[in-house]
Amino acid sequence: MRAVEFQEYGDPEVLRVMQAETPEPGPGQVSIDAAYAGVNFADLKARAEGYRVQSLPFRPGLEVSGRIRAVGDGVEGLAPGQEVAALVGGGAYAEVVVADTATVFPLPEGMDLRTAATLPTVVPTAHALLHEAGGLRAGQTVLVHGAAGGIGTVAGQLARAAGAAAVYGVVSSSAKAGHALEHGYDEVFSADTFDDDVRRATAGRGVDLVLDPVGGDTLRRGLDALAVYGRLVSFGNASGAEPWHVGQPELYARGLSVGGFSILALAQSAPDALRALAERAFRTVSNGTVNLPVTAEFALSDAADAHRLMGGRTSTGKLLLRIAD
Repeated sequence: MRAVEFQEYGDPEVLRVMQAETPEPGPGQVSIDAAYAGVNFADLKARAEGYRVQSLPFRPGLEVSGRIRAVGDGVEGLAPGQEVAALVGGGAYAEVVVADTATVFPLPEGMDLRTAATLPTVVPTAHALLHEAGGLRAGQTVLVHGAAGGIGTVAGQLARAAGAAAVYGVVSSSAKAGHALEHGYDEVFSADTFDDDVRRATAGRGVDLVLDPVGGDTLRRGLDALAVYGRLVSFGNASGAEPWHVGQPELYARGLSVGGFSILALAQSAPDALRALAERAFRTVSNGTVNLPVTAEFALSDAADAHRLMGGRTSTGKLLLRIAD
């Protein structure tokens, strides 16, 4: 089978299409004939700096859709030929992917495999950031960094559907603002001035919830943009900054809270909670609440081009690799 791997860290050029042995599922696993794989920023961090890479060579890719090829010992409720989406710790850039059954999700009726490939990481993450971790209530206000990306696109729609009083987004360029405004956002701010913009838009009150994948100084400024009793949920450190510790001086005076979320960590520590979260999140796509547009699709052999596009910070929505012809 064909698979995309890298044997050293570096620019997109280190991604290579290789011939590899077709994997067989172990106990509690299935193998999947892949149709599509999602491209995520975590894949770029793995390739460039070894994020979550245990050893080299490494095969990136966290999410895949396709048809079950074979099932391992002890697997119940899943069968060859069944259409599924799956979350994996790596390895989705391949024609055949092995996944633990705890993170394999049968597709809702009527959902196609292309749409399904957009779901496993992005939609549950956005749902958890707003609801399970963020505790959003109707009438509250939200600020979402990366509003034009995959998670941001979903978060804007979910916040609007939840009855948020105002949904504000932060984008890295003015070219992305239009995409965000079409997907649930009331106003879109620049990354350079978002804290001042929030205070202007809320007459100095601040927002009730901030979703931050950037970290570093952006996280610190996000805390300053919170209203009394506001919450900030961290879900990444795209800035690469040293971890910043928050404590009594920053939180006590206004009753602020800081939380965090990682879908990969949840998959390892609480797979039953992940499955319940995924079912709730997937329903928002099935019932039309959420639409995550695929804005670019690449052949498996062009994975490097997908990484260049995402790494250039000009992409919006979701990027996919087309695995099957």
